[in-house]
Formats: sequence, C-alpha cells, structure tokens
Amino acid sequence: MLNRTGSWKGCCTPALIGEILLMVGGVNWGLVGVGMLVGSDINAWNVVHMVFGSVSVVEGIIYVLVGIAAVMKIFGCKCEKCSNMCSSCGADNKTAGTM
Repeated sequence: MLNRTGSWKGCCTPALIGEILLMVGGVNWGLVGVGMLVGSDINAWNVVHMVFGSVSVVEGIIYVLVGIAAVMKIFGCKCEKCSNMCSSCGADNKTAGTM
C-alpha cells in the first residue's frame, strides 16, 4: 500500500496494520529459514519467539494475526477508502489521469 512517494497515504488502518504484520512475518520467516540453513535451533532466529516466547499465548496470537493479514492481502480490502485507491501507483482513482 505504499505509493510512489513511499507514504502510506490512501489506505485504511486495518490495511496498514496488515501490511506491517506481513512485513514482520516475512522477515521473521526469513530469519527462521536462515537459522535452519546454518544448522542452529529454529527458535534461535525466531524474533517473535525471542520477544514473546515466555508468553506462548501472545506468540500464538501474533502468528494468527499474521495469517489473517495474509488472507486480507489475498482477497484485498473492500472498504471505500481502499477501493478508491489505485493498487499499482497509490493514486486516487477519481483523480488519476486528470489534469
């Protein structure tokens, strides 16, 4: 949901939170993969586990929220604010192409 200027302008709050969760989840899984490749314990590179490992319920909730964010990304946000935004450039569909 970043536009050409690198800002989050134009998307709704749930979509913004979903994008952040997907970034956190993607980086976390990338680190877990690196940990597996170097032969260390899987949880040694798992940032979510490092931060919330002592409270397994919170860790589980974070994983569920990342999964929900992925499903939201697959189906897209249907709110009016996100529907009016051009998905490729971040421009408002009502004003795109006009002078």
